[in-house]
Amino acid sequence: MKLLCMRHGQTNYNIAALCNDDPAREVALTATGRQQAEEAAQRLRDTDIERIFVSELPRTRQTAEIVNRHHGVAIVTHSALNDIRSGFDGQPVAMYQQAIAHDPLHASANDGESLLEHGQRVVGFIEWLRTQPDRTVLVVAHEETMRAFAVYLRELPAQALVELAFANCEIVAFDLLPTN
Repeated sequence: MKLLCMRHGQTNYNIAALCNDDPAREVALTATGRQQAEEAAQRLRDTDIERIFVSELPRTRQTAEIVNRHHGVAIVTHSALNDIRSGFDGQPVAMYQQAIAHDPLHASANDGESLLEHGQRVVGFIEWLRTQPDRTVLVVAHEETMRAFAVYLRELPAQALVELAFANCEIVAFDLLPTN
C-alpha cells in the first residue's frame, strides 16, 4: 500500500501557538491554511487515492475535504490519529513544552499522554491499516502524528519524536507492506 501522510493546513491555533486536542474546540483553517490545502490538492490531483483517513479534530477533515474535491472518496474518521493529548488544550504550546522538558519522550502532564504513548496509539493504527485492501490512502493528521509515522515506518530512534518537524500540508509518502 502507498501511504500518503499529510499535516493539516494552518489554523488559528497554529498562529496563536496554542495546544488543541479537544475535537469540540473551535479551531479552524485560516485563509492561508485553506490555500495550503488547495496547493496540496493540486499536487495530489492525479494520485489514485482510494480512501482518506482523518482524526476527530475538525482541521483534518477541513483539509481533507479540500483535497477530496479531486477524488470523491470516503473520508473516514479514526480516533487513533488524534493529536497528542497534551493536557494543555487551549493553552500556550510553550507551557506544554516547559512541562515535559525534563523528559520529552516519557513525560506527561495534566492527565495527558507522553510522546511515546501517543506514538504507540499511532502504531496501532498503522498495524490496522496494514490489514486493509487499499492500494493508496491519504492520512490527514497532525505534526506529532506525522512524527510517529516517520519514526515507526523509517525505523528512526525515538528521539526523532521530539526533533522532526513537518510543515502545514507537507506530504510524506511511505510504502506500507501488508501483514503476513
